[in-house]
Amino acid sequence: MNEQESAAPPAGQPVYERCLCRQAMEWWLDTFGIHSDAARQHLRNSRIEFLRAVRSIIDERIDHLSGSERPQGTKVTVE
Repeated sequence: MNEQESAAPPAGQPVYERCLCRQAMEWWLDTFGIHSDAARQHLRNSRIEFLRAVRSIIDERIDHLSGSERPQGTKVTVE
């Protein structure tokens, strides 16, 4: 039996990928004993917004790096 098979959740349990945002959300829920569905929904939405912010930062950095690689031309007046 390999490591993936031994770590498989019981049948009917959802499978989640490892995610820093999810781990932080679960820590908040466990630490503060949050059981409210409304609070859980707010944390779930904040996780989505956080990941969108990270994506935006990455996109801006890619644009910045892509722009600096293109040589800038110089205007020359031809007579």
